[in-house]
Parts: sequence; C-alpha cells; structure tokens
Amino acid sequence: MLEQPPVFGAELRRLRIAAGLTLTQLASSVHYSKGQLSKIETGRKRPSPELARLCDATLGAHGALVALALTRPQSNAAGAVPRGEAETEDCPRPQGAPSRRQVIAVGAATVLATGPTDQVTAAGGRRPDTAAFGLTAPGEPLLSAHRALLDQYRRLGQVSPPSAVLPVVAEQTRALRALATRTGSRTGPQLLALAARFAEYTGWLSQEAGDESAALRWTAHAVDLAAASGDHDLASYALVRRALITYYRGEAGDTVALAEGARSDRLPARIRGLAAQREAQGHALAGDHDACMRGLDRARALLSKDVGPSPGAPVLGTTHLVDPVTMITGWSLVDLGRPRAASEILDRECARLPADAWRTQVRYGVRRALAHALAGEIDHACELTERLLPLAVNVSSATVATDLRRLSRTLSRHPRNRSYLAVAPRLTAALVPAP
Repeated sequence: MLEQPPVFGAELRRLRIAAGLTLTQLASSVHYSKGQLSKIETGRKRPSPELARLCDATLGAHGALVALALTRPQSNAAGAVPRGEAETEDCPRPQGAPSRRQVIAVGAATVLATGPTDQVTAAGGRRPDTAAFGLTAPGEPLLSAHRALLDQYRRLGQVSPPSAVLPVVAEQTRALRALATRTGSRTGPQLLALAARFAEYTGWLSQEAGDESAALRWTAHAVDLAAASGDHDLASYALVRRALITYYRGEAGDTVALAEGARSDRLPARIRGLAAQREAQGHALAGDHDACMRGLDRARALLSKDVGPSPGAPVLGTTHLVDPVTMITGWSLVDLGRPRAASEILDRECARLPADAWRTQVRYGVRRALAHALAGEIDHACELTERLLPLAVNVSSATVATDLRRLSRTLSRHPRNRSYLAVAPRLTAALVPAP
C-alpha cells in the first residue's frame, strides 16, 4: 500500500502534542485564535504561509510545515503546476508575466552566452577590457554628466512613483546606446557600460511598477549592453536581480538556485555578497534557519572585502543601508517565523536610514511593522503603519505592496482593536492600485 503524504493539519497536531503544547498555548504563541488553529488541525481550513512559518519556528519543524503549507494540489488540467504563495488571490501573477521556469532559463542562457572574459583582477574579480568609467579628457566630461544624471534619477526614484521616472530613464538608456555607436573606440565602450547601468535601473523600476516582464527584458538588455562594453560581471548580477522577482513570487527554491549562479570566485566580492544575501532570503522563505544564517555569514564576509567600484562608477545594489547584512537578517527572521527577534533588529536598523530615502524607509519600515504585528504588538504595529502610509502612497511600490498586504491580513485578525480600526481605512486605500 502506498504511504499517504503528510497533511499539514495532522502534522501540526502531531508536532504540537510532541512539544507538549495545548491548542490554547500554541495559539497564544503564534497570536492566532484557538478556533482558527482547530479548523486547520482538522483540515477544515487551509493554513496561510504566514501561520505555517510561525508554527514551524515555534515547534522547531525546520521548514517541514512551511513546505507542506506551500504545496498546492495539482489541477485536473494537463500540465498544471502547483501555485506558490505569491500566486494566491491576494497577489495574482501579472497578465503575460513569464513563468518561473522561463526566469531560470533566461538567467542561465544569459550567463552562458556571455562566456569567459580574458581579464581577471588580482582579487579574482573580472573587469571590462577598458578601464570603465575612468577615461580622461575629452570623453570624461560627457561620461561625468551622464553619471550625474543616473545619480539624480536614483534619488528621484527614492521619492517618486516609478511611473514618473521610468520613461526618462528608459529613454536615457536608448540615447546612451545611440551615442556610443557614434563615439570613438575609447569612449564608446564606456558609454555602453553606463547605458547598461541605466538599463539595469530601468529593470528595477519596472519591477517596482509591478511589470515583471518588462523588468526581465530590461535586465537582459543591460547584460547585452554590458557584454558589448567588455563587462561580463553584470550577467551574474542579473541573476541576483531575477532572484528578487522569484522571491516576491514566494518561490524559495528558484530564488536560491538563481542566487547560487553568482557564486563564482572570479566575480567581484560585492556581487557574490549580494548573491549570498539573496540566497539567504530564499532559504528563509523555505523555513531553513541554519542555511539562511550561513548565507548571511557568507554575505558579511564577502561584502567586507568589497573595495568599491571603479572611480565614478555607479554602485550595484542599495546605497542607503548602513549595515545591509544586519538589515537583511531582520528581514529574513520575519520569513522564518521569528518576528520578535526580527523586530528588535529592524527597530535598530530602520532608525539609521537616511531621512530622504523614502522608498527604502517604506520597504524596511513596512517589514518592521509586520514583524511587530506578527509578534502580537498590534498597537505599535498600527502606529508604525500610520506613519508609513503617506510615504507608501507617494512611492507606489509593487514590492512594498506585497508586505503591505501581509501586514493588512495580520492586523485584520484583530477586528476589535481600536488602533486597527483607526488605521484600516487608510491601509485599505493604500493597497488600491493608482489609476
């Protein structure tokens, strides 16, 4: 006789009893009602991924409950695949967005297509054939002006909706590419390299606008431009960017697989460190605490070796976090179902964010509010949410909205709480897509 796979409710009950906890005690630990847990244990209600993570951490299930919760039954349709967390009714996949297999395939093809490069630095990091971004006159004034433009657009992206910045950044990418074809052999490759950074930023803005297809297209275009300039490292960083898409889809395995593609010792320490951070986030989604912490330790060691970009070159990744690895540790602890530990870290790190980095403040501030809400600190979570909502509406981020929805669902479990009743209308309004 074939053995039946474990069912979440039955496994939850088995682990709870083995831990010596009553239903009331477990409900108190995870801040869910006893009635709701009872329905889940008896199979009358499906668990949310959020509850699964909290129960997994409380009962020491090492990701087993998370895996069961994220498993969806096969559809009767031929070739149907299970849906992940981010494909539930709360967060539907955008129309026409590529599948997760396409994301993996495009990422792998990009890296394979670029091939090896001839130049390797003493530290093991590859560099463009030309001294990118370091050219002296007469090309330097032209390059400096366009670098300054990218810096300004990145500042605008912190305080504006992506729709306000996207068109001009996309057009600037096209203009730089055209200019590179009409420029001399020394300046042309550097203009292409700079165009690649504009294209990469355009891809990020596209994801913030909720357009995964455009994000992937622009990221692939950035890789092509970089390769034409002699910079093959950006192909590996593109895997880290694609892993962010699969992360927000709730696809833990694909996030880890993509990030692992940027582990090569030939890559600069910064790219490998950012990849290790993303890999850790993927392990956190899967409920694997130990693998997540190992990834974060590896990220810290690699980022400590980062010597920075060439003079004048844009920095890959965020520039607003004082201690990126510690912030991502707090972020990941939320996914690992350890909200109290997460809130302590996020409280400290969010206080260090620049006042003018609105998008960054909202991104980590909402995660901080979610941590407090999951820890049962509803009044404080509502207070934090109240302060963040004006910024959230202003920057209009599709990725931040993912956490806002999680926060809204968590707070809505306390419908009689006065703080929740006060903030609920504005929170609901903030989740309505802008016209």
